[in-house]
Amino acid sequence: MSTQIDVDPKLESLAERGEKFYRDNLKDSLEPDQIGRFVAIEPDSGRYFLGRTGTEALVDAKTQMPSSLFFLIRIGYNAADSISGYGSRIR
Repeated sequence: MSTQIDVDPKLESLAERGEKFYRDNLKDSLEPDQIGRFVAIEPDSGRYFLGRTGTEALVDAKTQMPSSLFFLIRIGYNAADSISGYGSRIR
């Protein structure tokens, strides 16, 4: 049995539009000096918000544009966050 979930087309393309906006409009100007910071992008308006953390960028974005959705990216990285850990082996 499978369940189909209807997804708003606007939400579905948010990541694509956000990545395109970043690549076409922000990457060259932000990457030299802002590596490691986060940017929350509202691709329809072209507004964006910088922060030291993803939370900081999104809180600023939602404060300024409370009804909008945002694409979040970490400047200079392929992903906004990573999962890592440390393991030891007992012999």
